[in-house]
Amino acid sequence: MTGMDPRMRWARIATLSSLGTISLTSLVLPGIGLFREPCAVWIVLGALGILAFTVAQAVALYAAVTPRFSEQVRKRAAAGFVATAVLSAFLVAPVGAGGWATWAWLGGSLLGSAPIVLRPVAAAVTAVGTVGAAVWIAWWVGASVTAYLVITVSVGLIVIAMCWLQVWLWDLLVQAEAGREALAGLAAAEERLRFARDVHDLLGHRLSVIALKAELAARLAPADAEAAAAEAEEVRSLAASALTEVREAVHGYRAVNLRDQLAAIERTLRSSGVRCEVAQPDSDLPPEVAAQLLPVLREASTNMLRHSKAGWCRIEVSRQEHEVRMTVTNDGAAGTRPDRHSCGLRGLADRLAESGGTLRTRAEGEQFVLEATVAVR
Repeated sequence: MTGMDPRMRWARIATLSSLGTISLTSLVLPGIGLFREPCAVWIVLGALGILAFTVAQAVALYAAVTPRFSEQVRKRAAAGFVATAVLSAFLVAPVGAGGWATWAWLGGSLLGSAPIVLRPVAAAVTAVGTVGAAVWIAWWVGASVTAYLVITVSVGLIVIAMCWLQVWLWDLLVQAEAGREALAGLAAAEERLRFARDVHDLLGHRLSVIALKAELAARLAPADAEAAAAEAEEVRSLAASALTEVREAVHGYRAVNLRDQLAAIERTLRSSGVRCEVAQPDSDLPPEVAAQLLPVLREASTNMLRHSKAGWCRIEVSRQEHEVRMTVTNDGAAGTRPDRHSCGLRGLADRLAESGGTLRTRAEGEQFVLEATVAVR
């Protein structure tokens, strides 16, 4: 699966390998009965039944551990598997009945697969039906009921012991990854809400005053044109002032406390499962420098959560005589590339360049490094 964390990819390979043993059991052990069947018709029918059962089982197992498949696809695959299992009872049961419990091996594989591909209630009903079918088939073909039951139940328990725990752990990994992505989305949404609150606080009072002044100017216009003009001029001044403040907020030129922002981002990353280490300078930075670094810090942390599989990161802010440097390093960047439509970092680089700063990024193996420098005037 493209873009999957390598750890998740290896866990999925291990899970599929474990499940592959079930399909191999369904194909090989019942296949022995084909060599013990003297009737050519039953050999052909039995081979078709075994092959259909194995293919349907493989599809259902694969769908069960593939997150991109919808629940409807999984249900259809499971239903096809159960239907093929019922059909196999009539096609495979008579094969090699004289010396080999051919269908009992399929029954055991069905019994072990049911908890993986079916919901608990359906799996329980299938298990009871499988045991009952083993008893009926043994009676039908004149074989030992005890032998059929022992093979069916023992193979089913072995399959469950081998594969069910592996699939359960895989489901936990998938849920954990989904939770990580949700946290990343929440972090980005929280940052947007924070900015929206800032803009609301910035404009709310000014716009209220502008509305009142405009209303007053409208009332004064018929009676006192000079006073109305003065109020209109004040409205214009207030609007210009509000526009300037909005531009400063958007471009990050408002005074900010970089230490508080670093602590907040550190908490966000840690809550998302990223081990975070922050190194700050001994003294506070000038407000204009902190205002230029803060948008870069927010963009870097958001990209880290949304576009990488980071397990750790280090944020270091160091101050030299005429320059402040911020370095953000994280792992989990192997195989990931920035969206070609993304212009966040590019826009920040252009903005820093206007004031003599720089913004550079580079990949070092699985590590992604972002360096931003701001001149201290």
